[in-house]
Amino acid sequence: MNVSEIEWLLEPRDMMSFLISILCGCIIGLEREYNNKSAGFRTIILICLGSTIFTIVSKYGAGSDDRISANIITGIGFIGAGVIFKDRLSVLGLTTAAVIWTTAGIGMAAGIGYYALALTLTLATIVVLSLFTKIETLISIYHNRKLLNIDFCDGNIQHLYQIEDFLREKRIKYTRISLRKRNEKLFAIIEVQGSDKKLRHLDEEIIQLPYVQAFS
Repeated sequence: MNVSEIEWLLEPRDMMSFLISILCGCIIGLEREYNNKSAGFRTIILICLGSTIFTIVSKYGAGSDDRISANIITGIGFIGAGVIFKDRLSVLGLTTAAVIWTTAGIGMAAGIGYYALALTLTLATIVVLSLFTKIETLISIYHNRKLLNIDFCDGNIQHLYQIEDFLREKRIKYTRISLRKRNEKLFAIIEVQGSDKKLRHLDEEIIQLPYVQAFS
């Protein structure tokens, strides 16, 4: 094969890899877009297609080897890191970052010609994202946990003991995460555990406590 053939002829196998890659990206991207995630439809498709492109390119050219494909894993890690956000007590975006990494792997599978594997992994990814989400929702009905950020009316430490007594009366498991005082006011972060129904009622009851100025 001479230079002109390399530049102008498209291998049928490569064309099939592109189509399978776009199809797999569309399937996963639709799920992400439907759930309004930060890495949506177009982003997932381009990640999958980009991984396929680099995998195919690594097969051609003088002295080509697997280094380009290997560096896809490193490069995609930077994109995944960009969707992870951390606040004071929680981390968001880990699932989206994992989806990006998985999508890159699917694109690589399509790039080397493992079309059945790419489609199977796409189906498995959708099952994990949809079915397992329902399982998590079902678990949360019976066992859920959340953080209460409580602003007390003043800096009296007795208010903290009162809220803890209140939680014990309601048979809510709790863990004090942090306690601080600023501008003569007391602030506490408490993790509570219980059924989803019990925690919803807890919110309504905390609102009525006279020594709680605000909570979220």
